Amino acid sequence: QVQLVESGGGLVQAGGSLRLSCAASRIIFSINVMGWYRQAPGKQRELVATVTGGGRTNYADSVKGRFTISRDNAKNTVYVQMNSLKPEDTAVYYCNVRDVRAYVYWGQGTQVTVSS
Repeated sequence: QVQLVESGGGLVQAGGSLRLSCAASRIIFSINVMGWYRQAPGKQRELVATVTGGGRTNYADSVKGRFTISRDNAKNTVYVQMNSLKPEDTAVYYCNVRDVRAYVYWGQGTQVTVSS
């Protein structure tokens, strides 16, 4: 069973920055896509950004130009650098990994709170 450990959440003022990390372990099958999703109170979980093993990225329109996703394949780790944070970015952020069999794994979530 793949294990995902997230870190980097916290409280930041609007306009500030945070960097989230997610390290995957206990990997048997190669990882295909790594990404981040978020869920705000009373809302559905939504895509933030994904990155393939080849480096192709995909972003939600709401974070384009402010967030940057990257991954270190050697470390099986995915990052998201979040700049110019807004109060509406407040949510629990979840790491997501899909392996080559298309099995999907989720992290436990890390809280990001942006104060106005």
